[in-house]
Amino acid sequence: MREASEGVVAVLRDVMVRMRDGVGLATDVYLPSAGGRALPGPFPVVMERTPYGKAARSRSEIERGMAEPMARGAVAARFVAAGYAVVYQDCRGRYGSEGEFVKYLSDAEDGYDTCAWLVDQPWCDGRIGTMGLSYAAHTQAALASLSPPGLACMILDSGGFSNAYTCGIRQGGAFELKQATWAYNRAHEAPVAEADPLVRGALAAEDLFAWFRAMPWSEGRSPVRWVPEYETYLLDQWRAGTFGPEWKKPGIWLEGFYDAVPDIPVLLMSSWYDVYVKTTFDNLAGLSAGGRRPVKVIMGAGLHGDRQKGHAGDGDFGEAAPFGGNVGDSWVGFRRRWFDRWLKGVDNGVDRDPLARLFVMGGGPGDKGPDGRIRLGGRWIEAPSWPLPDTRVEDWRLHPDGRLSPDLPPADAEPFVYDFDPADPVPTIGGSLTSGQPIFEGGVFDQREGERFFGSRNPGMPLTARRDVLAFETTPLAEDMVIVGPVMVDLWVASDAPDTDFTAKLIDVHPPSADWPTGFAVPLTDGIFRCRYRTGWETPSPIEAGVPFRITIEPFATAAIVKAGHRLRLDVSSSNFPKFDVNPNTGAPEGRGRTRQVARNTVFCDAARASAVRLPVVPAGSLMPMRFVETG
Repeated sequence: MREASEGVVAVLRDVMVRMRDGVGLATDVYLPSAGGRALPGPFPVVMERTPYGKAARSRSEIERGMAEPMARGAVAARFVAAGYAVVYQDCRGRYGSEGEFVKYLSDAEDGYDTCAWLVDQPWCDGRIGTMGLSYAAHTQAALASLSPPGLACMILDSGGFSNAYTCGIRQGGAFELKQATWAYNRAHEAPVAEADPLVRGALAAEDLFAWFRAMPWSEGRSPVRWVPEYETYLLDQWRAGTFGPEWKKPGIWLEGFYDAVPDIPVLLMSSWYDVYVKTTFDNLAGLSAGGRRPVKVIMGAGLHGDRQKGHAGDGDFGEAAPFGGNVGDSWVGFRRRWFDRWLKGVDNGVDRDPLARLFVMGGGPGDKGPDGRIRLGGRWIEAPSWPLPDTRVEDWRLHPDGRLSPDLPPADAEPFVYDFDPADPVPTIGGSLTSGQPIFEGGVFDQREGERFFGSRNPGMPLTARRDVLAFETTPLAEDMVIVGPVMVDLWVASDAPDTDFTAKLIDVHPPSADWPTGFAVPLTDGIFRCRYRTGWETPSPIEAGVPFRITIEPFATAAIVKAGHRLRLDVSSSNFPKFDVNPNTGAPEGRGRTRQVARNTVFCDAARASAVRLPVVPAGSLMPMRFVETG
């Protein structure tokens, strides 16, 4: 441990906090100081547990107008100046901490033990508030599931698994391949790589693009093989296809522990092109149940943690989109207001804030801005409930002529039949993605292939040109349609394969214009369903060839204005790679299929088996403008 004084802040660096098994976790403590000495306190504590380096800058710690994120010490200083002790800790097996890193699964007990250590410190007044983005949100949910001493409030920012099986590691039965890119990228920082230049060199020499074309990976047959513990946990996640005991653990299954979470206030944050939209709203419902906890939610427009940006991919949401200047004037100040209310008891109105603050995308001119992005526009609203009070759920049905309409299709409508070849999957083009670099990125992109999108074979061609993509489109809308809430896609399907996937993507189709001669297809949300799980996530079973069955795909919720003159489109296919792993169609155990077969897949659209997308539509006039918060 090293002690230093930095102005009015005293810093205890690399305190090794011992866990129940004796492993020490490196911890930095920032305390109010006077005359070069730490004040005795006691103080309420703000804590963040991270695998990304407790002394490294977090990209989320940026205010609008800043060129780069603030150093953690600068963030801590702002909270310390307001009378808090601030604690940053490296997760087990990362950076300065001892032990072996096993992603997500040690954070519940380690977080509990850290809270128990904190409340025993003379400078802690017994009240702890937690914060952090992404993995640092997962660590909060993990410790909360064990009801640790002192936990008084949380800010779960873009994470905090409600159920990692249904969002975050797997989705709809498929495996989210951001876990593969994350494992490879973070393996470079593993202790073995830090200590051995040969390991670092081997990792750097791997061609990740080539490895993505050689999936699925296996033991010793992956670019992560140089750090075996990372390869092991990744393959364990990949192969655990059934919702069994390995998923029902603290750290990745908060919904199984909602009753154990202390009755404390929770602020949930995410954004529509983040990977944790479902997590956020599942936690809103689960933690709000019974009315025991004050729970609030804020949903922005952009990508994972990019709250101060006004764009996502090639879509520009305008000056109204960033957090700073629209929701509050300072992200640090906004959090301090939350902690002041729930750790210090300051009556500053936080408890009277609306339940939901949401950015509704769209409504802009749709032309090309000076940066080349399509100007989509949007605005912040607030709401007393989720879904919104005036929501009307509408079924828009698939028709044999490619229309998407509320009308019932003909009774004798012929089904759509296509061949899904796992060797030629539909390439991922934007959407709700994170941690995918250098293979993929999220956000708004016109739904056409291009060299920048992994797996594209026909650059410049729209995805709808593929024979394995079914597109169903409305006529041009006569008036604006406002879609805010959960989206569901019910499909009647069949296949001649023992297993296969179906995907669905909801798209706002802008009409042709001078800037976009063939229009611009804006992805709003998408989802996937692995058919072996059609009777339940715990009961996989092979498909009976040719026998129709019904599935429900659950794309993420969204909030968007589809303008008059635009068309709404639903694309249906059987792959979305590399966002999700590709089903080999053989029924092989998850993540182990080295052989493939082409599946002949069927989508029904007759009156008796009417496939449809269920849309949450709200009256435009019912949207309540959001009140700005002065945070100081």
